[in-house]
Formats: sequence, C-alpha cells, structure tokens
Amino acid sequence: MSKQFDVLVIGGGPGGYVAAIRAAQLGFSVACCESNPYADPKGEPRLGGTCLNVGCIPSKALLHTSHLFEEAGHSFADQGITVGTPKIDVAKMMGRKSGVVTQLTSGIKGLFKKNKVTQLNGHGSFVGQGAAGWQVKVGDEVVEAKQVIIATGSKARHLPTIPVDNKIVCDNIGALEIDSVPKKLAIIGAGVIGLEMGSVWRRLGSEVTILEAMPDFLAAADQDVAKEALKVFTKQGLNINLGVKIGDVKVTKKGVSIAYTDKEGKAQKLDADRLIVSVGRIPNTDGLNADKVGVKLDERGFVQVDGHCQTGVAGIWAVGDVVRGPMLAHKAMEEGVMVAELMAGQAGHCNFDTVPWVIYTSPEIAWVGKTEQQLKAEGVAYKVGKIPFLANGRALGMGDPTGFVKMLACAQTDRILGVHIIGANASELISEGVVAMEFGAASEDLARICHAHPTLSEAVHEAALACDKRPLHF
Repeated sequence: MSKQFDVLVIGGGPGGYVAAIRAAQLGFSVACCESNPYADPKGEPRLGGTCLNVGCIPSKALLHTSHLFEEAGHSFADQGITVGTPKIDVAKMMGRKSGVVTQLTSGIKGLFKKNKVTQLNGHGSFVGQGAAGWQVKVGDEVVEAKQVIIATGSKARHLPTIPVDNKIVCDNIGALEIDSVPKKLAIIGAGVIGLEMGSVWRRLGSEVTILEAMPDFLAAADQDVAKEALKVFTKQGLNINLGVKIGDVKVTKKGVSIAYTDKEGKAQKLDADRLIVSVGRIPNTDGLNADKVGVKLDERGFVQVDGHCQTGVAGIWAVGDVVRGPMLAHKAMEEGVMVAELMAGQAGHCNFDTVPWVIYTSPEIAWVGKTEQQLKAEGVAYKVGKIPFLANGRALGMGDPTGFVKMLACAQTDRILGVHIIGANASELISEGVVAMEFGAASEDLARICHAHPTLSEAVHEAALACDKRPLHF
C-alpha cells in the first residue's frame, strides 16, 4: 500500500518548505519531496532550494565578506583605523559561505521534524489519480495525496551558443564557487545576479565588465534610482555596457574571448579569465509530467494558475518561481502560506502589488509599488517626495550617505503608490513602505509617525513629509 498524506509538496525550496510547514500547522498530514543534492558531501537531497543552496543565502554571505574587505582597504582609514593592506583567503571565504548554507538547510530539517512534516527523498512526478487522491512517483515509490502543491522552482537560463561548465563559464551556481579572484571577469546580463556577483569580485580585485543587451539600465526600477545606481556602480569600477549584441564566444582552458557589437554598432572584443552568464531564469518542470493530470503550462513553461495559485485541476496548486510573477523567495513563501490556508478553508492572502524587490549591492537598491515611469504611462496624477541620505545624520555618521529615498503618492487621495530607495540598508528600510502600502496608508500617515533619531528610517519620514512639500531637514 502506498504512503498516503493529506498534502504532498513537490519541491523543498522557499515556497515548498514554507507551504509544508504551514499546512502541518493547520492540522494536515504533510510530506515534502526533494531530489536535488546541491553538491551535498553525502549526495543526499538538500532542502532550501535555489535560494538557500545556490542563490540568496550564499550570495549574501559572499557580498558581506567582500564588503568588509573593501571597507578595510578603502574606508577604515577615513575613520582613523589603520589595518594595513587586507588580503583575501578565497578558500576560507567559500568555506564560511558553505557553513552558513549548511546551517540553514539543516535548520529546515529540524523545522520539518518539529512540525511533523515527512521528508521524502526523490524526484516527484505525477502518475495519475487513485482512490485516495493524486498519485505522485517519488523516487522508486508512489505516494498518494488529497492535495498536491507544485513548488519546483526555477533554473538558470543558458544561452544556446555558450556552454556552461561552471569552471570557466559559470551560471549562478558556478559564480558562487569561483576558487580564486579572476584578474578579468566578464558578465553577460546586468540584472540582480550580474550586479551582485560583479560587485563581489570587483571588491576583491577583479576587473569586471558587464555586457547587457537591453538599452536601459535596470529598466524595472524607478528611473531616478536606475540613473543613480549606474553612476555609482560606474564610479566604483564596474564597467557596464548597455545595448550590446553578443557574437562569437570562444572558450579555452585559460579563459574566454567574447565578440560583441556595442550600442553604436561597433565591433568589440572582450577577453577574460572567467565568464558569468546571468540572463534570467526559467521555470523548472523537468520530469514533472504535469500533462498526465491535466495541469497546463503556458508558452514559456510556467504552470498556469489563477490569483489563488490554483491550477484549474481540483486539489493541485502551484507556487513560487514555477508560476507567474516575480521570481523572489519571499513571494514564493507568501504564496505557500496562502495556499495552505486556503486548503484549510481560511482566507489566504498574497498581495502581489506589495511584494518588495531588493538588489544587495552597495548601495543597496529596494522598491515596492509603482515606479514614476509606470504612473506617467498610466496617466495617474501623483506627487513626489525625495530626500537624499546626505541630509540624514545617521548616514553621515556611518560614512555612507550615498543615495536617497523617493516616495510616490496619489495627488488626489495622498495614498502611497510606491517607495524607492537606493542607499545603505535599503533592504531593511523598504519594509516600512511595504507595511504602509499593504494597509492603504497615505504619505501623511508616515509623516505623522515618530521615527527614532538618529536612524536611516528618518529619510523615509522626511520623504513622506516632502510629498506635501514640508520636509524638516532638507
């Protein structure tokens, strides 16, 4: 007799493991299957998905180390601290990164045990429908569940003419395992991964050149933020080329040679020791056999769902990177919780209009809601409050006054429509904007809230005041 559960989650990434835990908290018998070992020393499947194993967490560990390295080499002297010339031990840095990953992935196992979630090791693929529910083959056994949540995530998009070996030519996985500081590093793609990994290796001493096909830099961000970011990153030493067309790419054991056409149409060549290809991600439905149970994929390979993550097949749901919307771990988690609560008859909730975006460069970039260019295109009347961190005492005291906070509010109702931040700790500051927008707050509401002094959050307060043309410190 096959194993039977109320809920089976296919995939142990952020969307999957959170959905499994929440469903278990709500009284369901739950199993979660995972097959990817993510370079586990024992070859065992590791929970946490791309985010914890080869994405968000390890990249932030490397960003933190490289930030400290750059601070020691360039900023400490301004603070009156003498430390000499810093040196980087890449192997030790990578070892620390791996230790953080192991601690967190092991922690999910502990959470599964605490919440009585059964972990099944093996690739999940649909078989059909049985008397006790949907049949899913996991490894060598068939499991039955009344409800199934597809949370198989995404994988790096590769370019057909550039083979990835994760040694000389790397995707997001190989970029996290580079064993020495490249003298010259080339990156195709100026998105989140390209900018973050480019920042890591530039800080550690690489000459970094980024090739981006789009004519505009960070087109998804507010135009003022994108303009400021390009200026700052260029000043830091990132060589960012926009509007390029990649030609022949030749790879040898020693490096890579990239022919490309620049935005003026001139032929160029770039030689580098390593190449990182970061041109987006695609949904991972390999071997899922969704068609066997009537679950449909769209033309791009995403599982088709409605606003509540229902697939259209009763009892089968899908969350995270494998469905429409931004490929963000926190969005996947929110969807996982929503689905678990909907299955329990509760009012599950996920507001896609208040999902924050973050790029963990230095300065950090974060935003939520509409950009100014979107509001213009939609013909929405709005007002702007913009405050530079140069006017913020805490930022000056930290020696990091780069950037600004920009708030957009409806001209008629004063309701906050968007918050955009480039500066220190933007990833933390954006949450105030998220909370305000989630509850329909006006800029006046934030302007009336007392903010601690001196803090970076005062810049958010001042931006709210500036929406009404009454900032106090700028």
